[in-house]
Amino acid sequence: MSVSNVLKQRIRNPQLLNKVSSAEEMVSHFKHGQYIGWSGFTGVGGPKVVPTAVADHVEQNNLKGQMGFNLFVGASSDVDIESRWADNNMLLRRSPHQVGKPIAKAINDGRTQFFDKHLSMWPQDLTYGYYTRFKDSNSLDIAVIEATAITEDGQVILGPSVGGTPEIVHMADKVIIELNTKLPSFEGLHDINMPINPPYRTPYQITSVSDRCGTPGVPIPPEKIIGIVESQADDKVPENAPSDAMSRAIAGHLVAFFEQEVKKGRMPENLHPLQSGIGNIANAVVEGLAEASFKSLNVWTEVLQDSFLDFFESGKLDFATATSIRLTPGGFDRFFGNWDQFSKQLCLRSQTVSNHPELIRRLGVIAMNTPVEVDIYGHANSTNVSGSRMLNGIGGSADFLRNAKLSIMHTPSFRPSKNDPQGLSCIVPFATHVDQTEHDLDILVTEQGLADLRGLSPKERSREIIKNCAHPVYQPILSEYVDRAEFAMAKKGSLHEPHILRDAFKLHTNLEEKGTMRIESWE
Repeated sequence: MSVSNVLKQRIRNPQLLNKVSSAEEMVSHFKHGQYIGWSGFTGVGGPKVVPTAVADHVEQNNLKGQMGFNLFVGASSDVDIESRWADNNMLLRRSPHQVGKPIAKAINDGRTQFFDKHLSMWPQDLTYGYYTRFKDSNSLDIAVIEATAITEDGQVILGPSVGGTPEIVHMADKVIIELNTKLPSFEGLHDINMPINPPYRTPYQITSVSDRCGTPGVPIPPEKIIGIVESQADDKVPENAPSDAMSRAIAGHLVAFFEQEVKKGRMPENLHPLQSGIGNIANAVVEGLAEASFKSLNVWTEVLQDSFLDFFESGKLDFATATSIRLTPGGFDRFFGNWDQFSKQLCLRSQTVSNHPELIRRLGVIAMNTPVEVDIYGHANSTNVSGSRMLNGIGGSADFLRNAKLSIMHTPSFRPSKNDPQGLSCIVPFATHVDQTEHDLDILVTEQGLADLRGLSPKERSREIIKNCAHPVYQPILSEYVDRAEFAMAKKGSLHEPHILRDAFKLHTNLEEKGTMRIESWE
């Protein structure tokens, strides 16, 4: 097969030029029931042309439901591609995190077996053989990864994400590389650590966010590589939801809290390394910090969005490390246009390192994430609506919340239902599914206010959360529940974390029956 000039320039190891193939030639390697790994994290840096060619093959040969795979990706992948695989019943099993209505439907319909896992733990558990224990061989059959260059010594330079790629490649029998020549080479942006299993694992030598202790690329034995396919496909990241009055109010409460912590001497003037999730609240918090008086800030997080480019350009962000830069097309144009500036202030690591519990604790990270709901004692649900319907997965929220110096959850106090503009309270008596326990949460903030839960007993937390964070419509409903629960449990000598079990999920059952959590009475 002929090799384009730009591909020749990117493959600097001439011994690998004879591996160049077309996506269609790779399809024959895929068989029903295989265990497949993809690169990528939060929809960027994943393969596109080979998965598309496999989906074309299934559709053109009427193989829907007859050609399925056990798919493992560090987090979510390209929504359009994976949605197509889900629609074609090509996903027998999926882990550990996903985004997209078709795949969520396949999971909740029972067509796809899904398990989510803390993102720091998932890659190492893959290398332990936990997820391939049903196979004859303790390995993935094929890994398909996107790259932007291959060095003279054969190191593979990844693109805008690392995720679980080092572990996926390590566990794969065969590797297909999609070399994306539409992207510039990302060489110099990554710090790659290949897996080493206990008892031989050594500490990551990182004591500040800018430290590096790995290699610039992923080493892959040439004999594993069965094809190098040229790609010019873009990552398709939707435009970010703009900050609104609600998200700006949440950001305002947080910025004021940080200023108070500095004044009280519990934080330095440049705070501690910041972690922030995805969404308009996270964007509003970043915008608020960029406008505040803090300087010389650092970020230790999973994902960087467009708002971080403003943060860099404000001059207040010194350095950021993540496992993915999830930028919109306009954001990538801006990033590439200012490569000399941004590349000096950024490092991309594997999710094993970016979400590493000991590093999060060592660096004193401030963690900020958004749940589905939080109950009056501080248990948080991040994954399952009404306890049963999977959204996306736990992701890395617990990696950070469980180990951060300061663990924060931010959420609207309410969301609308179909027939009530305040039909869903995000503060509930009892979370219908618990991903983060009360032991892991320090601060809860909504547009209504901020509840500082540090050092409080469960009974004290319930009052603080309702008073400061619940929507005014739900404050009397929740307060009445607490009063009733304390009265009932006082008779039983069970006042540590009082609940009336028959009433604990009444808001949720009322929502199912009447379309709103706004109950008329607890009787």
